[in-house]
Amino acid sequence: MSEEKVEAPAGRTRSVRGSVESARMDKTITVLVERQLRHPLYKKYIRRSTRLHAHDAENQCRKGDIVIIEECRPISKLKSWRLVKVVSRLDEAADS
Repeated sequence: MSEEKVEAPAGRTRSVRGSVESARMDKTITVLVERQLRHPLYKKYIRRSTRLHAHDAENQCRKGDIVIIEECRPISKLKSWRLVKVVSRLDEAADS
C-alpha cells in the first residue's frame, strides 16, 4: 500500500510589536516586547516585558526603533524571530 502525505494547513505566524533595545550584533537585534495583563486577585494591570532576538538581514535597525517581528524557524540558539517591518525610526519621532 502506498501512503499519501497530507500536509497540515499553514497556520498563522505569530507577530509582535516592540522597540529595538540593542542593534550591536551583526544581523541580530534585541527587541523589547511589552504587554499588560490583569492581576488575578487585585485586578490591577501589570506591565510585563520580554526580550527577543530577531534576525535583521540588512542591519537596518537602530536602537529605539519600533519594529514588527514574526516567529520563524530557529536561525541560531537564541534567534527564532525575523524582522518584518520598521514601523518608526527614533530620529523621525524626535523631529515631529
